[in-house]
Amino acid sequence: MDFGLTPEQEAIVEGVGAVCRRFGDDYWRDCEAEARFPREFHRAMAEGGWLGITMPPEHGGAGLGVTEAALMMHTVARHGGAMGAASALHINMFGPHPIVVHGTAEQKARWIPRLVAGTDQACFGVTEPNAGLDTTSITTFAQKVPGGYRVNGRKIWTSTAQVANKIMLLTRTTRKEEARRPSEGITLFYTDLDRSRVEVQRIPKMGRAAVDSNMVFIDDLFIPEEDRIGEEGRGFSYILDSLNPERILIAAEAIAIGRDALDRASRYARERQVFGRPIGQNQAIQHPLAECWTGLESAWMMAMKAAWLYDAGRPCGAEANAAKLLGARAGYEACLRAMLTHGGMGYAKEYVVERLLREVMICRIAPVSEQMILSFIAERVLEQPKSY
Repeated sequence: MDFGLTPEQEAIVEGVGAVCRRFGDDYWRDCEAEARFPREFHRAMAEGGWLGITMPPEHGGAGLGVTEAALMMHTVARHGGAMGAASALHINMFGPHPIVVHGTAEQKARWIPRLVAGTDQACFGVTEPNAGLDTTSITTFAQKVPGGYRVNGRKIWTSTAQVANKIMLLTRTTRKEEARRPSEGITLFYTDLDRSRVEVQRIPKMGRAAVDSNMVFIDDLFIPEEDRIGEEGRGFSYILDSLNPERILIAAEAIAIGRDALDRASRYARERQVFGRPIGQNQAIQHPLAECWTGLESAWMMAMKAAWLYDAGRPCGAEANAAKLLGARAGYEACLRAMLTHGGMGYAKEYVVERLLREVMICRIAPVSEQMILSFIAERVLEQPKSY
């Protein structure tokens, strides 16, 4: 077993880190305070060629694997930007995957170069208020009409819809009660976000204010047939292609935020003097920080194993889900401990750790709950009866 990075992977970490270091804590603090999308950061990453790390070389991408994407996104999230930085980019890592796998040559040529260049920004319209994680119960409906489809429905938690000009949209083309199986009759589109037919309402939320989340109301949106990805009715299977990479990337990002928080807490513990000694000299401070380190390292190993399995074309569902569970928990615990280590100053925005704690929380909730992960592992690995 080789746990080291290749020279190419080390170059990715260094190159991405060089861009990230241009955007300090003040930049991310301002983006959050103003609820402003980090356009300058997004542009810098696009100019560096990083948005296409997993995209095909023939369309301007680097053609690299999920391992390299995870290293990239870990680096992005570790330099103070947290989920604000990561969420500004990571739909480019997993969102377009159905296009790469199931799109026509014309679709790839039309869409992928613009995503790689950062000219187009996409949002992901999958989740619905009354369906949640039960994706087969979505009701947004695409009615076949001459030349395409007319779509009506609504989505929730659609990130970046305030700034996006494209939407990856999952709809039903056969109602669930009329389909042979719940997973059939679902169709995937990638199309223009026509704001004359789509209303986007921002959702105020606990953290990651720099990257918007939204309710999306779709009223008689026309989608041309050439914007349908793959076959009609098979969209559910298409989005499954991107689930494991997404879980791996979320794990990497959560671990990165935890490591950032742990670095800040360790530095504060060395410098903060109370009763004539640094607080880091006290085992009550040392031991919890050391436990956070072990948790983050363990989660990172699982994330890298899952990424390696995926890139090798081997099954990795259990490992990707476990990485997401462990990474999110380890990141959260490290951020919480960092805030407690700072004491009262941890509650102050000046020291950043309160923002890291708020931002890492989403990794425990989305894109899949911890309970669903545990149910999946119990069923698929431990051969328990299906519980849902």
